[in-house]
Amino acid sequence: MYFIVTKYLIPKGYRGLAAFPFVFVKYRSDIENKTFVTHERIHLRQQLELLVIPFFIWYGLEYLFRLMQYKKKDLAYRNISFEREAYAYELDCDYLKKRSFWGFLPFLHLK
Repeated sequence: MYFIVTKYLIPKGYRGLAAFPFVFVKYRSDIENKTFVTHERIHLRQQLELLVIPFFIWYGLEYLFRLMQYKKKDLAYRNISFEREAYAYELDCDYLKKRSFWGFLPFLHLK
């Protein structure tokens, strides 16, 4: 995992973005934030499992589905299965040691 500090590549309202093998961060201080780093490491693992490009395709399609479902951008983002998993376990620094393969699937609720 390589950190790149840049305020220009991060969408407004967000602090970071994982794109294997990089984590782009808006604020240098987030590199020391264990919760933030764990969240982004979970995304890097998800990307590896789906061979990176399919991850971003799935992420985008699921975001569009959630946007139609919830009609609000933030609610759509928070309900993407990848984000649900990352938010659920971002406080557990050891989560990736015990995480099952495709651990995001239980968070894929289509209702």
